[in-house]
Amino acid sequence: MKRVCFVLQVRPERLDEYKQRHRTVWPEMRQALRETGWGNYSLFLRPDGLLVGYVETEDFERARDEMAKREVNARWQREMAEFFMNPPGVAPDRAMSPLEEVFHLD
Repeated sequence: MKRVCFVLQVRPERLDEYKQRHRTVWPEMRQALRETGWGNYSLFLRPDGLLVGYVETEDFERARDEMAKREVNARWQREMAEFFMNPPGVAPDRAMSPLEEVFHLD
């Protein structure tokens, strides 16, 4: 199992709504994440909008590609795109760029 960390930038003026949306993630979205290999998935948000994601998965690109095939993911990405400071036309799930792990204490 690989540990993957990524960062995104949430628009600071949308932080409260972003947090609220994640308190009520659709059950079918949760199920799709589980089915496509997103394990131990967490999001952490800093007050300036820096979002840090962490997931454990066998293959991050495969997990992301499998989610891209799900209709529920397409709906979720459309709804969440307005919260992020991504280049125009880039969905949040495509803007996730994994960080290099430089230390791990197990």
